[in-house]
Amino acid sequence: MVPFSILDLSPIIEGGTVAQSLENSRCLAQEAEALGYKRFWLAEHHGMRGIASAATSLVIQHVAAGTEKIRVGSGGIMLPNHSPLVIAEQFGTLAALFPDRIDLGLGRAPGTDMRTAQALRRNLDSAANNFPQDVVELMQLMGPAGPERNVVAIPGADSNVPVWLLGSSHYSAHLAGMLGLPFAFASHFAPDMLLTALEIYRERFEPSQYLDRPHVMVGVMGAAAETDAEADHLFTSMQQSFVRLRRGTPGAFPPPVDNMEPHWSENERINVEHTLQYAVVGGPDRIRRRIADFLAITRADELIVSMPVHDMAARLKSVRLFAEAQRELAEAA
Repeated sequence: MVPFSILDLSPIIEGGTVAQSLENSRCLAQEAEALGYKRFWLAEHHGMRGIASAATSLVIQHVAAGTEKIRVGSGGIMLPNHSPLVIAEQFGTLAALFPDRIDLGLGRAPGTDMRTAQALRRNLDSAANNFPQDVVELMQLMGPAGPERNVVAIPGADSNVPVWLLGSSHYSAHLAGMLGLPFAFASHFAPDMLLTALEIYRERFEPSQYLDRPHVMVGVMGAAAETDAEADHLFTSMQQSFVRLRRGTPGAFPPPVDNMEPHWSENERINVEHTLQYAVVGGPDRIRRRIADFLAITRADELIVSMPVHDMAARLKSVRLFAEAQRELAEAA
């Protein structure tokens, strides 16, 4: 059975507050835990009026404190925004508070626009170029603290928090394979290199102390409802959000609309539909078929679903319907 997980950005809806968004993330994680989801990951984004998960390690702590057994982690921490020592200390602390429940997914994108990235990183070029070395340094800081180490992360040393590499291109596929780490591909918003990146990762994988065989997670946007039409309606929130992002006018997460035609041009429609081509949107039968087809082409070991639904009750319903789809697919296998 392929495990299902949730990727959350703590969306700030139009008319909502950051406090409501963070509480919604915790409630969503509690529902996911009750339904048997494996992981609940939060993503680092900055300067986005519709996303409340910028201080990702703090939101992880908030969610983990409200749950009991589901794994909670980052999908991901954008490592070039931080020093490896700071992340080792943060996630070492989380691992001490919530033993055997914390994941550390790492990406190398800024998670924001270039001006905000400059404010975060100061030196953009050196931060991006140092990503492989920073990943290795971070794993060493979270590993055994021998007497030969001049710098020790306290907390962090000996925490051995599981590290994942995240990617939307071939770069992280090569690096994850070389380091023998699990690999998560951001196919929920970057579909073009999905299959070739997974092929590269599997071909280049070197067994390591962390993993003895390739392990792949793939992402999808998801919105499930009782009918296809209702789910399509809910998903217009995500479509509007992508249009606004492409126009350079991102804002709070918008409510769904009955008709997208007034909200995008033909070129924008084509671009958004291409970007979201792997989205799983529909009633129970349609989402089950879409998931089965996607897992067949990717041969993934895990599936992580982002639920961009404006109304919290509808978002929780979507989580329940995806869990039902997983059970039905497992029974049919």
